[in-house]
Amino acid sequence: MAEKTVRTRYAPSPTGFMHVGNLRTALYEYLVAKSQNGKFVLRIEDTDRERLVEGAVDVIYDTMKLAGLKHDEGPDIGGDFGPYVQSERKDMYLPYAEQLIKEGKAYRCFCTKERLEKLQEDSVGGGYDRHCRNLPQEEIDRLLAEGIPYVIRQKMPIEGSTTFTDAVFGEITVENSELQDQILIKTDGYPTYNFANVIDDHTMGITHVVRGCEYLSSTPKYNLLYEAFGWEIPTYIHLPLIMGKDADGNVSKLSKRHGATGFYDLINEGYLPQAIINYIALLGWCPKDNQEIFTLAELEKEFDVSGISKSPSIFDYDKLSWFNGEYLKAMTPEEFTDVCMPYYKKVFGDREMPFEKFAEILQKRTTKLTDIPEMLGFFAELPEYDKELFVNKKSKTNLENAPVVLREAYERLKALPTWDNTSIHDCLINMAVEKELKNGTVMWPVRIAAAGKTVTPGGAVEILDILGREESLRRLEIGLEKLGA
Repeated sequence: MAEKTVRTRYAPSPTGFMHVGNLRTALYEYLVAKSQNGKFVLRIEDTDRERLVEGAVDVIYDTMKLAGLKHDEGPDIGGDFGPYVQSERKDMYLPYAEQLIKEGKAYRCFCTKERLEKLQEDSVGGGYDRHCRNLPQEEIDRLLAEGIPYVIRQKMPIEGSTTFTDAVFGEITVENSELQDQILIKTDGYPTYNFANVIDDHTMGITHVVRGCEYLSSTPKYNLLYEAFGWEIPTYIHLPLIMGKDADGNVSKLSKRHGATGFYDLINEGYLPQAIINYIALLGWCPKDNQEIFTLAELEKEFDVSGISKSPSIFDYDKLSWFNGEYLKAMTPEEFTDVCMPYYKKVFGDREMPFEKFAEILQKRTTKLTDIPEMLGFFAELPEYDKELFVNKKSKTNLENAPVVLREAYERLKALPTWDNTSIHDCLINMAVEKELKNGTVMWPVRIAAAGKTVTPGGAVEILDILGREESLRRLEIGLEKLGA
């Protein structure tokens, strides 16, 4: 018998932006399928009409594309199991519920909203009392004839227990007495989330259901539906929670108070999509060796469900920044320039600058692209600074020797026949040798005068080279004025 093709689905609701947790679920579903030569399906679950957000479907498509998670079937590309938008499938759910009624596995519940609310108030558990579960047929016919609204509920077992096996958390048992007779079809004819989910997964041939561990307690409800229809139960893979840590070290479920939690929020903070995906892949999954940097193609080969942890993982922004820095370092100078260009434009507008030289000083030092404007701002305009910056204990500079050193460096640089990195470097190093000074004693005053700040990407030589002769000499003159030299 031929082995069944693995089929997973990502089924987001278009209710806003994609949270890190949703993105990890999508990624793991993608990897479960691809690691086993299976199919990854995109399904839009839009039956909760009140929570729909305009434009959110486009956000889903754009996020998936940017993350590199290419689906094999979906609303935009079709497939053999469509339609792939839940609201377009709405007519298929009621017949399944009615089938269960005929088989004595479900029933019509005519209880009013008021009665249910009173039950909620009066009962300790707040559960439904199964009032309509065994109504006589003539009573049902009368209520139907009168047009009384009703929902369709599943007859859940009252005794015993329901056990299921999860690929991550193992065997889990729930007492059936804890389960309510769940609603399958609401009074408006729309299916509930749980019911539509099971019908869609079965009719789309989904073999593996991947979702957050907060859905563990709902799984018996799904399984009892599969069993009621006599359908094969899929493999469940429940993922551990993603936690966040606040400034005081307190750990709780990841939320906005911990920082950016949306995919686009992280991109807007200067992280690369591929670095985000790589980092998120390791939030709850451990590869067989200690490798940390993975391309998506490598993840497809290496991913194995057995590596998923039960323990919650903590979203660490410093670790994400490290990943981002590694990805930036691995780029060619041309690729680096391309991703940095929007940030260059924030500083220089449409001015033509020696961008290849920026790559040389930035690529090894940058962890977040949003840091670039701050790092390069002094190239566009010399900031206001205090002459005390010329004092540096490590470089052995003070307000007595700095004016002398800067004046000498200025005269030598002004006399250079060519202005490039090598000429500037040799000029200043030769000066240090001739004057028997530390290299730092020469470089520090030049760097402060050229940049107006103590922390810069690149040293004095690189800064002067990028600024050019005219602007460099102008700034050194301003430095001499500050020092009264």
